[in-house]
Amino acid sequence: MIVAFKGLTAMNEPFIRNHQYNCIRDQAESVLRALRTVSDPMIVESVRSGAQAKVAALFTGLTDYRKALLESIAVMKTADDIRSYLQALEPYRVAFPWISEQQIRKLFPKNKKLKLPDFAQIDLRRVTYLSWIDIQTNKMYIVYEAGGQFVGVEGRYTESNKKSYCFACNRYEELVFFSAISKNRPANASSDDYRSVGNYICLNGHDCNNNITDVSALEKFIVSVTV
Repeated sequence: MIVAFKGLTAMNEPFIRNHQYNCIRDQAESVLRALRTVSDPMIVESVRSGAQAKVAALFTGLTDYRKALLESIAVMKTADDIRSYLQALEPYRVAFPWISEQQIRKLFPKNKKLKLPDFAQIDLRRVTYLSWIDIQTNKMYIVYEAGGQFVGVEGRYTESNKKSYCFACNRYEELVFFSAISKNRPANASSDDYRSVGNYICLNGHDCNNNITDVSALEKFIVSVTV
């Protein structure tokens, strides 16, 4: 079933965002674990059906070949099938929108000496949000795209020196406490009146982007800081 779709990759637009692909990958891996460890065919079939339902729930209004491509997770029988399934999805991954150095600097206008990582080395298809740290200033930066607009969040980070669950990806990773000043202040507040919003997030943005399967927690945090 996967082979039938390979010829379509060059003529169709990507539609799978990074966090959606991660979720699909996790569901495919759950099917593979069931195939390897469960002897009851009915349980395996239940895992397949559950995976198919969770993948379908990631998208709305798909009625064409894309729907059939995603649903083929329910007929996977071997590790090779799973591998081929995920490989067939690769051309359909949506890249994080390209952003120039000038655009990034405009997101952080007060930081005249903003240091940037080498974004040319980042595979934007595997990015839900951009993040980097500046060790000298003890700051972390996040850039996210929503509704066609880039949003930048700047804050202090404190190393936790321990592993726990990241608020953004909900995986057990090495974390830092990230704290940013919220722009949401009372109408009559003085210039010295501010509210800090913080949470524990992955120290390594690459790991977080590889883990994240749901953007709701990340978006909620960004809104709490920027709106």
